Amino acid sequence: MTRIHFLPDNTIAEVKTGESIRDAALRFGVPIAHVCDGKGRCSTCRVVVLEGLENCLPRSEKEKVIAAQLDFTPEIRLACQTALKGDVKIRRLTLDEHDIGLTSKFIMGEEFYRAGVEKYVFILFVDIRGFTAFSESLLPYDVIHVLHRFFHSMDRVVMENNGYIDNYMGDGFMALFEVEDLEAGSLVAVKAGLEMLDVLKESVQPYTEKLFGKSFGIGIGLHYGLVVAGTIGGKENKKTTVIGDAVNFASRIEAANKQMGTNFLISEDTYNKVSKNINVKQKIQINIPGKTGMQTLYEVVGMKENDK
Repeated sequence: MTRIHFLPDNTIAEVKTGESIRDAALRFGVPIAHVCDGKGRCSTCRVVVLEGLENCLPRSEKEKVIAAQLDFTPEIRLACQTALKGDVKIRRLTLDEHDIGLTSKFIMGEEFYRAGVEKYVFILFVDIRGFTAFSESLLPYDVIHVLHRFFHSMDRVVMENNGYIDNYMGDGFMALFEVEDLEAGSLVAVKAGLEMLDVLKESVQPYTEKLFGKSFGIGIGLHYGLVVAGTIGGKENKKTTVIGDAVNFASRIEAANKQMGTNFLISEDTYNKVSKNINVKQKIQINIPGKTGMQTLYEVVGMKENDK
């Protein structure tokens, strides 16, 4: 007899032939959500398969639609659409009314809450150096005007290099570059950083010098790592973003520029993918908050002639 071990209920249910996980749950009194009544049109009955994924039959066509829209990884399944050929251990992901509110959007005509998925990306952090000193004598209008002009210029550089700005943070931002070819992708991300420095020197700084008699610099940090991407926020204010140790590390690489007196630092993971194509001024051994031991960073100063 096939069995399902439900968590967090710690209930063992025996499954009848051809019965779905959802039907078995209801028969054994497990409070599994099912807003669309098992028709495969919502995601409230989603579960994560902790053990026995190989014992789940392939997704139905209805489940494939929702799984594709929500970027479900293989272990996330719709209980109403999943039949079994062997024992599994699963955890319900919709536990209360609040969870139902997040996951009850029907597939037709509604925007979905995107479930968390893991992916590898290039993470680039940029922060303005000395902006407080630069802006302290300016009118608020001027401060916002300068930031708007700066972000507009940087956004153009990011987009031209097939990236996107994920988040603005005061006088800085985080940009992401998702690629299939790791070597080519890391090269694009490095180019974006170098182009930002060029735009700053050739356009932004002359503009602020002319208008205000002073200017500012930037620090850039680049790292390649695993992140969790998903949708956060309320119904009227939700956005997709990424979190994880790789994000924190990239941010701290950027912050290390201030300590080292540099402008553009990359992690060793990134360097290993682009070392043949870039010019490096120095290799740095440094303690990074939140990381054990010394971390190796590289100061990027340009591309080699044949890669410009």
